Amino acid sequence: MSIINTEIKPFKTQAYQNGKFFEVTEAAVKGKWSVFFFYPADFTFVCPTELGDMADLYGEFQKIGVEVYGVSTDTHFTHKAWADASETIKKIKYPMLGDPTGTITRNFDVMIESEGLALRGTFLVDPQGIVKVCEVHDLGIGRDASELLRKVKAAQYVASHPGEVCPAKWKEGAATLKPSLDLVGKI
Repeated sequence: MSIINTEIKPFKTQAYQNGKFFEVTEAAVKGKWSVFFFYPADFTFVCPTELGDMADLYGEFQKIGVEVYGVSTDTHFTHKAWADASETIKKIKYPMLGDPTGTITRNFDVMIESEGLALRGTFLVDPQGIVKVCEVHDLGIGRDASELLRKVKAAQYVASHPGEVCPAKWKEGAATLKPSLDLVGKI
C-alpha cells in the first residue's frame, strides 16, 4: 500500500536546531506544511551535499509556510557534533531530527533494516498530517531541493484550488488544467 494520502504515524523525538535541542512530535508538525527529508547518516558523503542544498533554499520553503525536517537514525547529539565540525552543516537552519530508535524512519517506510539507516526519502505532509508527496532514492542518488520546492508549490496550489491540477513541469504562475470530459484526448 502506498503512503500517499495516509496520515503520519505518532512519533516523539529530539531535534537539533541553531545550537538548541528540543522535542518534536507528529502533533507538533500538524497545522502547517512539512517536509521530512530522510538521509542515511551524518558524517558521510552525498548527505552533506543534499542537506547543504536544502539549507540554501530553506528561506524559500519558509516563505511559503513550509517547515523542513532533516531526519537520520543518528542522535540529536551527533547532529550537533556534525554542525560543529562541518561548514556545510553549520549553515543548516532547519531542525535535524534524531531517530536512533528508527521509529520515524520505519513510520515512513524508508528503513534499511540490515544497516539501521534510512534511504533517501522525501515526504511532503499537508497541514492535516496527510502525506502528499513521496520520493525515495537509493543511497548513491542525491536529490535537488529546487525540484522539491516546485513540487511543494504545486501541491499547495492544488490544495487551495479544488478542481485544478498542475501539469508536468508546472511552475508557479503557469497555467493549470481543469480535468473534464472536454479535455480527454486533447492534451
